[in-house]
This record gives sequence, structure tokens and C-alpha cells, in this order.
Amino acid sequence: MGIGASIFLLALGAILAFAVEADISGLDIGVIGWILMIAGLAGLVITLWFWNSRRRTVVTRQTQAPVAGTGYTSEYREVRRDDVPPPPPPAYS
Repeated sequence: MGIGASIFLLALGAILAFAVEADISGLDIGVIGWILMIAGLAGLVITLWFWNSRRRTVVTRQTQAPVAGTGYTSEYREVRRDDVPPPPPPAYS
């Protein structure tokens, strides 16, 4: 959904829940506002969770020693961070 859409749903839901006092037959504007706020909050939490989980990559490699019969195994863990900032915009002169 994205952070912008989630904040928009939160704001729209708050406006409908707390500021609008219209009567529409068959609809409760306050309940619709609360539903939109819950949907916006859920979208924000899910978006932030996905952003946090994709920033780290864990690579595990196992290698066997070339000498036959030794049974030696070495293992290391490499953590790569994909937090490289984007390049700066081109300079206009």
C-alpha cells in the first residue's frame, strides 16, 4: 500500500470519525471512519515491516576441504547490508 496511502487513510478516517456529523440512511459515517483508520494503520505496519525485513541479506556458505577423508568443514556467515544510499542528482549548471 505504501506509507503515503496509509497516512491518507488514517487522516481520512479520522476526519470521518471525528469531524463529520452527516446522517446518511443505512450508513454510519463514524464506523466507516474507524474502519478506514484501522486499514491505514494495518497498511502502515505491514509496509514498515516489509521495508525492515528486506534491508538485510544473510548468506551462509559451506565448503568441504579438498583433502579426502579429513571430514573438515568450514562455515562462515556473511551479512550484507543493502543500505547503500542512492547517488546524488546530477548537477545543473
